[in-house]
Amino acid sequence: MNHGIVLDLTRQGIIVSMMVTLPILAVALFVGLAVSIFQAVTQVQEMTLTYLPKLLGCAAVLTGMGSWMLTILVKFMVLCFDQITKVTQ
Repeated sequence: MNHGIVLDLTRQGIIVSMMVTLPILAVALFVGLAVSIFQAVTQVQEMTLTYLPKLLGCAAVLTGMGSWMLTILVKFMVLCFDQITKVTQ
């Protein structure tokens, strides 16, 4: 197997993983920040308060963008399988 093919697939795999995980991580970050600011302003120091909003936000992102994420992952897997068939011939 050519080193260039391996490096290209690795680079594309990293890009795909970042594209798929970034929306979920961004929502969790911003919801957590908003809840932290709310807790600081109201002086409510309940540690379990952060879990439900993050969970709901991440579920909303998965519901809204899940088909796009799955499409991106399937395209990458098809590319990987095409490269495997090209190398084994």
